[in-house]
Amino acid sequence: MTVLHSTITCPQCGHARLETMPTDACRFFYECEGCQARLKPLAGDCCVFCSFGDVPCPPIQAEKGSSDARA
Repeated sequence: MTVLHSTITCPQCGHARLETMPTDACRFFYECEGCQARLKPLAGDCCVFCSFGDVPCPPIQAEKGSSDARA
């Protein structure tokens, strides 16, 4: 089952916010409400949810789920 919410935590100020993730795209930029920092994915990640969220984005969840089913 795909989780559609993730808490993004800003690496600069520590502000955390629960966000709804898009199911059909990866979100590349995110502006922190606490310090207005513009977050972008870390090297190797597709989106800000994969880099700074407590749950990876739906496309990555689906990818992991399909690889788990093959194992």
